[in-house]
Amino acid sequence: MSTIKSSSYIRFLNFMDVLDRINPGKRLDSIEESLLDTIVLNFHEKQFILVGDLISMAELGSQATLHGRLKNLSAMGYIKMAANEDGRKKEVVPTKMAIKRYEELSKCLEKAVKAG
Repeated sequence: MSTIKSSSYIRFLNFMDVLDRINPGKRLDSIEESLLDTIVLNFHEKQFILVGDLISMAELGSQATLHGRLKNLSAMGYIKMAANEDGRKKEVVPTKMAIKRYEELSKCLEKAVKAG
């Protein structure tokens, strides 16, 4: 049986596990994480993203699945949906809580790399 030398990524996963245990009600599944990553990346690049853009990401799941995950993210307080100038389309933006999550993830990654 071989063992994995404690790599930065393994340490990062351990730090992430600690974060998830601190906020047990805020744990995201892989689809929610992917959606939130996309939302935050677009926000960081000052690009707006619409609900329709997100639910058309077929590689992540069906439109119904993705819409449900967006509702979950909203209910957990990670995103807000606001009508854009058109009024018929909803723009999705991360909340302060979501931005704080990514700041915490960055800290975990920095700790994992420094511990190496």
